Amino acid sequence: MMIATKKTVEDYIINRFTMAILPDSNKMSTRILEYEEEFVVEKRPMEVIDQSCRYFGSSYSGRKDGTKNLMGITHKSPIVIDPANSIYFFPTTSSTRPQCAWLSHYFIKNSAKVEHDNTIVTFSNDKQITLPMSIGSFKNQYYRTAQLRTMISSRIELEQRKLNMFLIPKDEKEKNAIYEQMIRELDRFSW
Repeated sequence: MMIATKKTVEDYIINRFTMAILPDSNKMSTRILEYEEEFVVEKRPMEVIDQSCRYFGSSYSGRKDGTKNLMGITHKSPIVIDPANSIYFFPTTSSTRPQCAWLSHYFIKNSAKVEHDNTIVTFSNDKQITLPMSIGSFKNQYYRTAQLRTMISSRIELEQRKLNMFLIPKDEKEKNAIYEQMIRELDRFSW
């Protein structure tokens, strides 16, 4: 599938269609690859990452600290941008370097080593980009992101199971106990 359009936008928030955040050649703007579109935004990649984290209730620093607390990773940390929509990104190099690109874990279909110790990444829409990083480093980043994704997903699922246990009673005795509790609560507020 070919990317049909390339638009310049003032602001950009990462969403479930975002595949890559790439530094543009002028180092003051960012190329954004979505599943069907391509954008250029007049901000550095880290500004797009941080603004997107803030949009979803945290900051880049907060997301990076979260990864550190969960996994002990302090360098080239993968982050969750939006856990509700399973949006996980990882950097290709140190986030402080201007050539750092960010890739969505979800859209990566394949990767392969190419000449000069570079890596070619194929996304799920068959779009390809070449990155100046070794295949070993790429795979390490990819697998660390998968581990982060699994850890956070497991915690979310555990909390959902706890909620379901409360909301969906197992038997008649539990149903009656919940109804009785609800009636007591309602009686408290009736005058």
